[in-house]
Amino acid sequence: MTGAIASFSLLAVAGREVSPALDTFEIMLFRSAMGLVLVTATLTAQGRLGEARPRRFPLHVMRNLIHFAGQNLWFYALTVLPLAQVFALEFTSPLWVLLLAPLFLGERLTGRGLLAGLIGFAGVLLVARPEFGNLHPGLIAAALCAVCFAVTSMLTKRLTQSQPVISILFWLNAMQLVFAAVIVSWDGEVPVPTPAQAPWLLLIGVAGLAAHWCLTSALDAAPASKVMPMDFARLPVIAVVGWAAYGEALDPLVFLGAALILGGNLLGLRRNDRSPGAAER
Repeated sequence: MTGAIASFSLLAVAGREVSPALDTFEIMLFRSAMGLVLVTATLTAQGRLGEARPRRFPLHVMRNLIHFAGQNLWFYALTVLPLAQVFALEFTSPLWVLLLAPLFLGERLTGRGLLAGLIGFAGVLLVARPEFGNLHPGLIAAALCAVCFAVTSMLTKRLTQSQPVISILFWLNAMQLVFAAVIVSWDGEVPVPTPAQAPWLLLIGVAGLAAHWCLTSALDAAPASKVMPMDFARLPVIAVVGWAAYGEALDPLVFLGAALILGGNLLGLRRNDRSPGAAER
C-alpha cells in the first residue's frame, strides 16, 4: 500500500504540473502510450502476449470508454480543485459500486448498503460544501469521475471471469490511446513534449501503472476492509503535498467528510469481505 499511496500522489502532482501546457486528452494520449509500451514489453518478456487476445471485445470497449471519461474528469479536477478535495471525492467510488451493483451485477441492495450510502453522501456534502445552483465545475467533474471509476470496476469484475488482469490492462491502454489520439489529432495538431514536460509525462505513465498494480496486489493479499483504511492514508499525504507544493489550506472539514465516506465504505464492505468480489475497486 505504501507503493500505491506514493504512486497515486506522484500521478496527481505530475498531472497538475503538465496541465498548463497540455489538456486532459493530451495527457491521456501520452499516459496510454507509455502504459501500452510497458504492458506489451512485460507480456513479451514473459512469453504471454497471446493472453492479450480479447474474448469479450464489446465489453472491453464499453469499460474503456467509461474509464477514459473518468480519467479525463480526474485530471481536469486536479487543475481546478485542492488535491485533497479531489482525492476525498474519488473515495466515494466504492459507495457508487454498492448503489449501482443491483443494476450492473444483479446484486441486492440491502438496508445496510443504503445506510452506508447515506453516511457516505453526508461525507460528500462536508467535503464539497456545494452551493446548489452555482456548482463549481471541478466538483461536478470529481463526483462524476468517481461514478465512472465505480462502473469501470464493475465491468472489470465481469471481464476477469474470462480474461487475466494483464490482458485487461493491455486493452485499457491500447483503446484509450486510440480514443485520445482521435480527439487530440482532430485539429491536425499533435503536441510534441518539451524536454521540461518529458519527465512529468514519463512519471504519469509509470506511476499510473504502478499505482494500480500495488493496490491490486494489496487487495489480493488482504481483505478490502483492511486495505481500504490504509488506502485512505492517501488523503493526508496528498493534503500535505498540496499544502507544501501549492499552498493549499489544510481543511478540517475535508478530513471529517472523508472519515464519513470511509465509514460508509467500511459498512458496505462488511457483508462482502469474504466474497470473491470484495477486492474489486
